[in-house]
Amino acid sequence: MGLIYFMTTQVIPRALVSMTKAAPSQRVSFTNSLILGERVLVTADGVENAKVNVFVMDDSGKGIPNRSVELSGQADSSPVTATTDGEGMASFEFSSKKEGVIEVTASIEGVDLGKKMRVTFRN
Repeated sequence: MGLIYFMTTQVIPRALVSMTKAAPSQRVSFTNSLILGERVLVTADGVENAKVNVFVMDDSGKGIPNRSVELSGQADSSPVTATTDGEGMASFEFSSKKEGVIEVTASIEGVDLGKKMRVTFRN
């Protein structure tokens, strides 16, 4: 009798709770998300690529996979879209034949990230 009482009041309820817990929140934190340049000083020859990464993070600082990210402002081109990988990173590469500094911005699923990155093309 004691074993049955213990199982029904202690073990089974805990097992049910752990099996029915909801997945962690996958809400985008615009405060924690980042836009970072990997290569931001490049030759303006139309061959060498600048590289910008966008990290889509949740409130706890973990990357969120499978989110659509759009990068705007890259030289000689219209906005481009990529999907975040398993770590929450979307990578973009682009080149230019024109010298100058450009500012790129990112939006995550249509919402502006509110952060900018400068890329310099020079000869």
